[in-house]
Amino acid sequence: MTNRRDFLVAAGTAAAACGLHRPSLSNAATPTDQPAMPVRFALNTSTIRGQKLSIDQQVEVVAQAGYDGIEPWIRDIEQYVKDGGQLATLKKQIDDAGLSVVSAIGFANWITDDDSERARGLEQAKRDMNLVKAIGGTYIAAPPIGAHKADQASPPLPVIADRYRSLLEIGDQEGVIPQLELWGFSKTLSKLSELAYVATGAQHDSACVLPDFYHIYKGGSDFAGLAMIESSRMHCFHMNDYPSDPPLNEIGDKHRVFPGDGVCELPKIIRGLLDRGFAGVFSLELFNPEYWERDALAVCKEGLQKSKAVVQAAMQ
Repeated sequence: MTNRRDFLVAAGTAAAACGLHRPSLSNAATPTDQPAMPVRFALNTSTIRGQKLSIDQQVEVVAQAGYDGIEPWIRDIEQYVKDGGQLATLKKQIDDAGLSVVSAIGFANWITDDDSERARGLEQAKRDMNLVKAIGGTYIAAPPIGAHKADQASPPLPVIADRYRSLLEIGDQEGVIPQLELWGFSKTLSKLSELAYVATGAQHDSACVLPDFYHIYKGGSDFAGLAMIESSRMHCFHMNDYPSDPPLNEIGDKHRVFPGDGVCELPKIIRGLLDRGFAGVFSLELFNPEYWERDALAVCKEGLQKSKAVVQAAMQ
């Protein structure tokens, strides 16, 4: 016992010494050929949904605004194909614009207790993944469709974990990874604890989560819970802010605002993420009807500027 105690004391002293010499993010040397920030920025196209742009027009606007990537909605890709567009052409446009497809938003019903509905949902997930793969993407959102409404049955978390694993196995076949998405208003998967449980319980190497600042707040989780999720398991993080009014029980998607324009302590929370090694993508996801009335490019530029500002504040 004495030897073990001495060993632990020595190890703790060494760890503390290492910590004292750990360079801060703001002081770390940055190669001249590398971006100044340790994260990338993307636009979730819901932010300009009200302008009713086709996906090729969305790509053009997002590129002009200066983003690193785009997070399109599956329905916009489907409409593009329905209108005669070729996925290879869209992929080339995205590549030529210097963008990456960081994720995509689909709504496959993969959780439901109804076996036939779930089978159809998994087939839809496969089709959605094929579309994402065709335009160069490797990730897709997996929100809790099938167990998110008040009148829907909510399976136990171990069952949801098994069903998420089934979705991940389809992802293995299609080459696209489904990210377990948090929905704060949902009947299930509304809390960080539930998200972490299901992702862990899936027991799959590709299991990962898709958090969202607004949804963490809406679901009633403390942001400290993010420290319990391994940073490498968060490839994409939805960026947004929210006001103090309306209150929590009344606030909805439409009330989201640009980063820094609300009351979320974004710099503090983001600093914690960066200190724990987060190096993924912040994808701006808003549904504010006031922004939909504005010029799409102007909205995109302001959103990027404000997203970068809160990250820069986190690094200082």
